Amino acid sequence: MFSHILAPVDLEHVDRLSRALEVAADLARHYDIDVTYVAVTSPQPGPVAHNPEEYERKLEAFAADQARAHGHRTHAVLKVSHDPAVDLDTKLSEALKEAGTDLVVMATHIPGLAEYIWPSHGGKLASHTEASVFLVRPHEE
Repeated sequence: MFSHILAPVDLEHVDRLSRALEVAADLARHYDIDVTYVAVTSPQPGPVAHNPEEYERKLEAFAADQARAHGHRTHAVLKVSHDPAVDLDTKLSEALKEAGTDLVVMATHIPGLAEYIWPSHGGKLASHTEASVFLVRPHEE
């Protein structure tokens, strides 16, 4: 059914991604397919890493941890942008095409007023790529 999953991650907010990460891992095991974890960062120092090379090492370690914890094959792809907030959709589309993924599993939030004006990142991917997009909302508290 699916051949490869792309799972966007923000290492600064991994705690908010647990449900989406569980879904990606479950689907990967079910279909016996790989998951590529992709992150977008800037070349400037940030809260996660001092530079893209350090961020990439942390992303690779994160992917390896996911593989150990959930029992599926993983890859890590880092995209660098001078303005990740503006370029996020473009960089995720690039990663999707480069990895040959046909399913995106990503965390989302409960929609609000802003989504009536600006499309979500998941909505953009679904509208501008041929991949299926599975948006995973957080647990209700």
